[in-house]
Amino acid sequence: MNINYFFLFIFSCLLMIFLVFKPLEMEQQKFGEVPLFSISSFTMHELNAKGLISLINGNKATRYTDRYTVEKINYTDNSKEYIANMKSNNGIYKDDIVYLDGDIVYVREDGLTFETQKATYDKKTTIATADGDYLLYKGSNIVNGKELKYNNSLERVESRDVVVKYQLEERNK
Repeated sequence: MNINYFFLFIFSCLLMIFLVFKPLEMEQQKFGEVPLFSISSFTMHELNAKGLISLINGNKATRYTDRYTVEKINYTDNSKEYIANMKSNNGIYKDDIVYLDGDIVYVREDGLTFETQKATYDKKTTIATADGDYLLYKGSNIVNGKELKYNNSLERVESRDVVVKYQLEERNK
């Protein structure tokens, strides 16, 4: 009978350990993307046989496997007929597309300019799109609107909720 109490005592202890102490939960840590490198105050030139295609300046850039993130980006596209320059607080350059965010100013060499807060520029199609309100001007002609789509190659603008102030030219016969 003595041995039965012993096994009952052991069983009770094991049951108490099982109920009182929880198993240790191991938490696995997931690491985010790790940058390949980071540089400060830089200029990046993209060249081909014809010469300079694009130029990117910035205060700080971080290179990941698939993109560059740039603070105070200054991007110039010289690959098409008109040179286009874009400046912004932040930018991401990925797959020949520039994603811009914050105080964006887009200037084309013929004087066409637009300002907005969020925009995307596709280098292959030369189409700039602005999400949200924008101000576009060339000379004394001014356009305010929402959701701009500007094709640099075709010089075509699409938008909605547009308010335009333009100056007509007089022609003498």
